[in-house]
Amino acid sequence: MSAEATVVLKLSNVESAYGPIRAIRGVSLQVIRGQIATVLGSNGAGKSTILKTISGIIDPRKGSIQFKDEDITARDPALIVQRGLSHVPEGREVFPLLSVHDNLVMGAYTRKDRDGVARDMQSVYGYFPILKERAAQDAGLLSGGQQQMLAISRALMAAPELILLDEPSLGLSPRLTREIFEIVIRINRERGTTFLLVEQNANMALNVADFGYVLENGRIVMEDTCERLREKEDIKEFYLGMKETGVRGERRWKKKKTWR
Repeated sequence: MSAEATVVLKLSNVESAYGPIRAIRGVSLQVIRGQIATVLGSNGAGKSTILKTISGIIDPRKGSIQFKDEDITARDPALIVQRGLSHVPEGREVFPLLSVHDNLVMGAYTRKDRDGVARDMQSVYGYFPILKERAAQDAGLLSGGQQQMLAISRALMAAPELILLDEPSLGLSPRLTREIFEIVIRINRERGTTFLLVEQNANMALNVADFGYVLENGRIVMEDTCERLREKEDIKEFYLGMKETGVRGERRWKKKKTWR
């Protein structure tokens, strides 16, 4: 970490459970201000639970969570949003019977600066012009990709410093996935918004993010810059769909065959 780097989010030995089942076990991680961090792992590894625990949806059984040097462990989710942390959940969860415009207004419900809200409304329409075209349409009538755009935009309307982004590519075509991630990169660069990204598309996540954590059975088993993670043999084989083949003493990698 450089001398100028500032830790905006820090988890220390966090454990969360659903009844008797421990979903995450002793998770410690940190996110640097202005960066995109990612958590990789298979289904059921506990990735989404980490985000829900940070945002206050689930209370941890042990450990602590600090956001901007303030303890937010088990705080009320609304208060966490007010502190500058927004959560885009898996499955998007827009308000289907409200219009696109009203969904965005709901995203800004903790704010009192009307001029700032109006500016941010125009800003998100700039990122996602289709939402401006559909502003009066019920959110439930949008396509899956448009709903994902709306969910990200709704989070931006809270003027967050950090966005927790859960499986943004879920159910989307490769083209829409690329489009969504291109906008995430723009938001990060243009607004300085920090992201903690959970994503099963490991190749996309490692290309977008700066730093990554690998989660297995609720535990962090590996962490490094994404550049270094992409070169690790386990990551190549288990997350990038590549396997090592020996050719004349050299190490070469090829894509695994996948069944359709």
